[in-house]
Amino acid sequence: MAKKKYDRDKWLAHIEEGINEGPFAADWDSLSDFREPDWFHRQRLGIFIHYGLYSVPAFNHEWYSRCMYIKDSPEYEHHIKTFGKHTEFGYKDFIPMLTAEKFDPKEWIELFKGAGAGYVCPVAEHHDGFQMYKSELSEWNAFDMGPHRDILGELKEEAEKQGLIFCTSSHRAE
Repeated sequence: MAKKKYDRDKWLAHIEEGINEGPFAADWDSLSDFREPDWFHRQRLGIFIHYGLYSVPAFNHEWYSRCMYIKDSPEYEHHIKTFGKHTEFGYKDFIPMLTAEKFDPKEWIELFKGAGAGYVCPVAEHHDGFQMYKSELSEWNAFDMGPHRDILGELKEEAEKQGLIFCTSSHRAE
């Protein structure tokens, strides 16, 4: 796969433009004026999903990518015992193992609807920086690597088809 090329300065300028034109300033007072959308208060149940590369080791929590490198942590010990030394098998080596072979967005949304959910909110990108959607910004995403699927896009399409409100969350540590 060819490495994606993008103009970093252009994207940072685009982000800055969004910040400047957006409804909030970079201070707490501005954020205190935030009001949830009307639909949020009408829904009795929403489903928040953490599904990403950290689902492959499936150990303890979604911070595996960080904690697996902290000596003497449970994640470190688990990683050594299960996958071997970090120099031989690091976090990036989980990518081919993320196959999403059992991921069925129709089945997921039917399950959520059946439970009474009115909205679904998956994490688009967690602190590990692996994007669960097709991205122009990085090749480190589920469309270009691992399952080679736009997981977020598929879930969004099915949620909208079945009448669930779809929103996403980004947990990227910048």
